[in-house]
Amino acid sequence: MSAGKKILWMLIGVVLTLVLLCGLCVPLALFGSAFQSVSAPSPQVSGPGVALVRLEGVIISGDPPANPFVDASAAAYSGYIVKQLKWAEQNEAVKAVVLRIDSPGGSVVASNEIHQQVAAMNKPVVVSMGELAASGGYYVAAPADVIFANPDTLTGSIGVIAQFLDLSNLLAEYGVTATTIKSGKFKDSGSAFRSMTEEEKAAWQSIVDEAYEGFVKVVAEGRHLTIARVKALADGRVYTGRQAKELQLVDELGNLPDAIRKAGELGGITGEPEVIEYREPFDFFRQLLRMVQPSDPLTRLINALGHAQKPILQYLYVAP
Repeated sequence: MSAGKKILWMLIGVVLTLVLLCGLCVPLALFGSAFQSVSAPSPQVSGPGVALVRLEGVIISGDPPANPFVDASAAAYSGYIVKQLKWAEQNEAVKAVVLRIDSPGGSVVASNEIHQQVAAMNKPVVVSMGELAASGGYYVAAPADVIFANPDTLTGSIGVIAQFLDLSNLLAEYGVTATTIKSGKFKDSGSAFRSMTEEEKAAWQSIVDEAYEGFVKVVAEGRHLTIARVKALADGRVYTGRQAKELQLVDELGNLPDAIRKAGELGGITGEPEVIEYREPFDFFRQLLRMVQPSDPLTRLINALGHAQKPILQYLYVAP
């Protein structure tokens, strides 16, 4: 057999091996995902401790998707955050909770779900803010017993936003038109295929204003401030940790270790508290498939447009 044929057969063998591996990985990953335990983990602790719950990334409703091709690590899913808080509440070894927040906020509904659980906790809750704890990230922090921020944390951004794409001019440039059959004049409000009318803008503004009033009330109650005082601060801007402390939006300047020590004190723990952190079990096949999933610009654009088409209210800090 010639050298060229040998190389060809070697290449064919490599391709077939890769195809076989991929074929095995998909069902195994799906099988593993289907049987993942949803019960509370049982961390090994030797004494009273402080539970550390991390809220990192954009706040999204529900639980992380079972789909192994979806990377859930860059988002804070309200269902999973609430589960961790409930696990900490039920664990007798846990005497207090530290909620570590590094988030620009996100869904109004998801933020409210986490906020309600934080407010319902019978154990002390101390918030530790990281790089960013803005909008919904601040909303969930408001009812905590003590809020720590790094001096250079960006926080605040108290407000509500709803954004809609208008692609009508772009589509018209390429001769693309859309025909919409609807039952009422507001049925396609926010459609990317046309500009919003002034009446539609007014309707959405009333929805945003209602959610804004709810945000202001949550901050006023959590921080023991008047509504007027909060509204004077709640124009959507972010504040540094130093500024937030002066404005009574946070209690202390410090980092995660400071928040853990404070939580230990509030929980009646003598000495250095043990840290208890809940984590989902590592799924090798899920991580492997995430590494090989396509990430071309067209796919990212389609995903972005699909997300923008969802008319949801957001407590979200939109960075310039």
